[in-house]
Amino acid sequence: MAAGPGKCFLVTGPPGVGKTTLIIRVFESLKASNPSLKLQGFFTREIRQGSERVGFEVVTLDGRKAPLASTTISSPESFRWPTVGKYKVDIASFESLALPELQVREDTNLFVIDEVGKMELYSSSFFPAILKILESNIPVLASVPIPKSGRDIPAVARLKNHPGATIFTLNASNRDSVKEQMHSQLVDLLAKR
Repeated sequence: MAAGPGKCFLVTGPPGVGKTTLIIRVFESLKASNPSLKLQGFFTREIRQGSERVGFEVVTLDGRKAPLASTTISSPESFRWPTVGKYKVDIASFESLALPELQVREDTNLFVIDEVGKMELYSSSFFPAILKILESNIPVLASVPIPKSGRDIPAVARLKNHPGATIFTLNASNRDSVKEQMHSQLVDLLAKR
């Protein structure tokens, strides 16, 4: 199976089902089996105070971090930030760390993007960067939110309808089998590049 129009592996499922964990596990197993792979991108991690989730941070694949959203920030500029639910989204912080990770480079084997969601899409530069990656034919491993009230965010719908998209819907009982399936499909794809 040749890499057609930018192979795009999308993980979706309800909040808390383990999309980020799955992506990190696939990323780590790819890196372990082939340390010379050039992987770019980021994942999003919860910030907790005790048992309460108070925000999210963006973490690059090499471990650098920046705030994405918070319920606890109240700086003068934060009053102008967009909100998603109870979270204020720090677009400037997100862009400063995530956008450089989405620059297409010739030697990149795979982009990891967790996630293409409402918070991230407040950045007007984020989705155009993803479209540029898809045009480059470099494979993408990304997570997308499950549709709210049956409707996808337009950018998410565009990704799902991309000719190179394979969608994996995660639930509590299929996590391990989906990880194996994704890992083997990515290994096959990357071996052909």
